[in-house]
Amino acid sequence: MPTPRLAELPPANALWIEIDTRAQQLHAWQGKMLTRSCAVSTGVAGTGEEEGSGQTPLGWHYVRAAIGDGLPENAVFRGRRFTGEVFTPALSAAHPERDWILTRILWLCGLEPGVNRGGSRDSQRRYIYLHGTPADEPMGTPASHGCIRLRNVDLLWLFTHAAPGTPVWLHD
Repeated sequence: MPTPRLAELPPANALWIEIDTRAQQLHAWQGKMLTRSCAVSTGVAGTGEEEGSGQTPLGWHYVRAAIGDGLPENAVFRGRRFTGEVFTPALSAAHPERDWILTRILWLCGLEPGVNRGGSRDSQRRYIYLHGTPADEPMGTPASHGCIRLRNVDLLWLFTHAAPGTPVWLHD
C-alpha cells in the first residue's frame, strides 16, 4: 500500500484507523463504515509530540512497518526484535522493570511535518507503536510510555487488516 497523502485522508473506501486518546478507544473504519472498535491504553503522560516526553503523538500517521508475522501470541519484543521469549506471569515476575511489548508491532510514521514528522517530534524516530500488552494491564486508561497498547485479540485482528501504508489518525 502506498504512503497516504494528507489531502486524501481519511480515505473514501480503504481501511483507516482512528485512535481517540481522550476516550481511550480505537476505531477501524472502511471508508465511512465502522468495522471494529476496542479499548486501548495510550501515554500516561498525556498527548504530545516531543521526543523523551512519554506522550502519545497526535495527528495523521501511517503504519510504516508490521513486525512479528508468524510469531506466537505473547511473543516478547525488545528493539523490534523477537527475544525468543513468550510472556508468562513467571517471566513478568522475573523482570518487573520491563515495559512489555508483546505479540505484534505496528510501527507508526507521522505524516505532518513539524507536528509528528521531522526533528524532535518524529513519531517514527520516537518508536511509537501499536503493540500488545499483558492481559492484566488496564485498558481504557492511559498507562503506556507513549505507544498505543491493545489486547492481543484486537492487535491480531488489526495486524491482519492494517497493512503497511494504512492511515492512522490520533486525536484527543
